[in-house]
Amino acid sequence: MARDARDTGVSLAALLAAFSFAMDLGLGQPMAHVLRSWRLATRLGERVGLSEGERSDLYYTAVLAWAGCVADAPEVSAWFGDDIAFRADSYGTDLRGMGGARFFLSHAGASGPFAQRVRKTVAIAAKGGRDIERGLMSHCLTTSTMADRLGLAPAVGDSLRQFFARWDGKGVPVGVGGDRIGLGMRLFHLADVAEVLHRTAGIEAAVEVARARRGTQFDPAVVDEFCTSARDLLADNDSEPDYGELIAADPALRRNLTGAELDTALEVIADFTDLRSPYRAGHSRGVADLAARAGAAAGLAEPDVTVLRRAALLHDIGLHGVPATILDKPGPLSVTELERLRMNSYYTERVLARPAGLARIGAIAAMAYERLDGSGAHRGLTGPSIPVSARLLAAADTYRAMSEPRAYREALPPKRILAELRSEVRRGRLDAGAVNAVLEAAGQPRQRRRTGPDGLTPRELEVLALIARGASTRQVARTLGIAPKTAGTHIERIYTKTGSSTRSTVTLYAVQHGLLDTLTTDS
Repeated sequence: MARDARDTGVSLAALLAAFSFAMDLGLGQPMAHVLRSWRLATRLGERVGLSEGERSDLYYTAVLAWAGCVADAPEVSAWFGDDIAFRADSYGTDLRGMGGARFFLSHAGASGPFAQRVRKTVAIAAKGGRDIERGLMSHCLTTSTMADRLGLAPAVGDSLRQFFARWDGKGVPVGVGGDRIGLGMRLFHLADVAEVLHRTAGIEAAVEVARARRGTQFDPAVVDEFCTSARDLLADNDSEPDYGELIAADPALRRNLTGAELDTALEVIADFTDLRSPYRAGHSRGVADLAARAGAAAGLAEPDVTVLRRAALLHDIGLHGVPATILDKPGPLSVTELERLRMNSYYTERVLARPAGLARIGAIAAMAYERLDGSGAHRGLTGPSIPVSARLLAAADTYRAMSEPRAYREALPPKRILAELRSEVRRGRLDAGAVNAVLEAAGQPRQRRRTGPDGLTPRELEVLALIARGASTRQVARTLGIAPKTAGTHIERIYTKTGSSTRSTVTLYAVQHGLLDTLTTDS
């Protein structure tokens, strides 16, 4: 298939601005927090010698800085409950030293039963929270892989690996501090925190936190300039600029993506979005592939199939605003939790509202959970209001979700999926034609991979699929009927062969190599 070289009207900078809105949700901040931080960092940079070349690198650093951390919600949730609330609260604390230890202890086991809180508090207290802190920070380093896959300059990836470095050298990577941290990242370190404090408590609070962390977390020279110029730098922050216009005005940011480049970028965003739950690894890609094939089977024109596939890749981007404690809850959701989950499609619509080339994709993506009888989310649309593309997306997403495990159930067998989809049609929720097209698209048997990339054996492929979906060593052993020691050996070999160091990186490896595709026609 020829690569699509047509201009999409969407620049990478504009696409990642939209993605940053999703990051804002995952941080428990209002949309545009990241962009406001970028603008503040840029304006501060003009006063401390930021070069023209460093300006564009700073933009991409800012909009991607939190991606790995927000995507690694399962790890945060396992220790601290609601990952979004944890991230939001963290802005008020320097996470090093006693202040950080107290913060971790106060959030340990949040949302869980009392006994769980006690166990996790004791575990953190035993080592002063240091292992937890370093573990969380190391997961965030996976963001640099996102920059690499997007084709950004090596300097951006280098900068992203310094996101949790500190001026005093006590962050991650250990020993990296002072001027060894790029100037752009040193500016963003301060701007990210100062924006929140200024917005929530005023200029004086922003200046106070900068001074309190001077020489520890923040560069003293950057702090001094910020404190001197804070009123000028923050004076017009109440009047929100048009970030689309700011991006378009910068020659280094405004080049539009070709169709092929846009598809690659959307796949990267989809993969990182699915990391929010180990049960959803590869979900968005799977839905996109199935929806596109179903669209072709249903007779959609090629441009409409393209939009449908792109919408499917982004249909769950709003999940960044839903806590992992809800996404991975093993039992029924409460009424409140269900409402928060239903916000997914609303967030998706808002995140993808601009620019125009992205809004068309977002309009379809936001209807993935609508149902013909009006019982869906988030608008409660009924039959005539739901276009064919959205009906196909809903059917493809339902099929794919049923074929994958979830915290509250195992993956359903194909015959059960067929029965459930037919039931949804009879109840007037899913479109019969869309379901038939999806079933036709899913009806082709796929050859199971006998050997994997990088020398992965068939057994290692089985283990990889399990750990990518969040299984522990003991769970792998139990599922495959092998000894825990044997399972551990397989996992070590997988990490070595794939060059991975965290669940996130090994999951991304599995997704990129198509190792999590569970669609099959076997009974």
